[in-house]
Amino acid sequence: MTGTPLRVGLVGYGLAGSVFHAPLIAATQGLALDTVVTSNPERQAQARAEYPDVTVAASADELWARADELDLIVVASPNKTHVPLATAALEAGLPVVVDKPVAGTAAEARTLAELADRRGLLLSVFQNRRWDNDFLTLRRLIADGELGEVYRFESRFERWRPQLKGGWRESGDPAEIGGLLYDLGSHVVDQALVLFGPVTSVYAETDVRREGARTDDDTFIALTHESGVRSHLYVSATTAQLGPRFRVLGSRAGYVKHGLDPQETALREGARPGASGAEWGAEPEELWGRLGAGESPVTGGGSPVPTLPGDYPAYYAAVARALLSGGPNPVTAQEAAAALDVLEAARRSAAEKVTVTL
Repeated sequence: MTGTPLRVGLVGYGLAGSVFHAPLIAATQGLALDTVVTSNPERQAQARAEYPDVTVAASADELWARADELDLIVVASPNKTHVPLATAALEAGLPVVVDKPVAGTAAEARTLAELADRRGLLLSVFQNRRWDNDFLTLRRLIADGELGEVYRFESRFERWRPQLKGGWRESGDPAEIGGLLYDLGSHVVDQALVLFGPVTSVYAETDVRREGARTDDDTFIALTHESGVRSHLYVSATTAQLGPRFRVLGSRAGYVKHGLDPQETALREGARPGASGAEWGAEPEELWGRLGAGESPVTGGGSPVPTLPGDYPAYYAAVARALLSGGPNPVTAQEAAAALDVLEAARRSAAEKVTVTL
């Protein structure tokens, strides 16, 4: 890509904005981080220190007043602000990237998608874990037929965080759209839908385990896909012994993979894509998953499968192509709405202790 880069306004400079979006935007050819919006003085100072040439604004209203000077808005603020901020950006004539979940309900997501379509504007959802190393590897194994017909998909996004951290993500206020179901659950549900397609039924169990917690911190979701695959998805902050990230069972073989993609840790530690000679998103051989049948990988069963490098930068590269040359939207709001259909069904299933048919 050549020419003047697209000017990006980033709303929010907490975890999502400072660790994920700002570094990835800055590393993407064709994009330039122009403005960071945060009202927090400490985060304003952090943004200025990390990106000295960037304008820092206290309110998103400053972006709408300068809409003709910007080319893309990225919404990385708390969940409850996603819909109003994305709406305002689209109404100002600006394409938008929204962090997951794009909205609190599937209906809101579809309304946003309709607004973007009427305006002829890009609306994309940041589902970065479609570019996790293990997920990319699993997609290739399935495409190559290494597993045969997949019967069961087990996916775990587990953590050991027995103490509350505080903040809106742990709030019990429904308006905050907090809790693990809508946080980590957005990732595991999206991945299951990408791999195995639409869902016909949803069963879920959500629990509040930690003292003082006000929203779910230990959740299980069971999906039946139209394809016949069953997905068992676990998200938890209370897992003292972590299970495999993936266990995928098919008619020919199974694939078991432990450990999380290294990109989030690298970004948190200040590493940046393309900034060093090391291959971005790569992991050591001892962390590779294993493919085989008839024996546990713990006792040496199966063969090691080289893990493809993770590639979060691919998301914003695709956004840039979509805006500059008409490439496809990497994650549409309609896809995000389909995931929200599942999350809403899971919430109802857990509350009413029923299986929900979609």
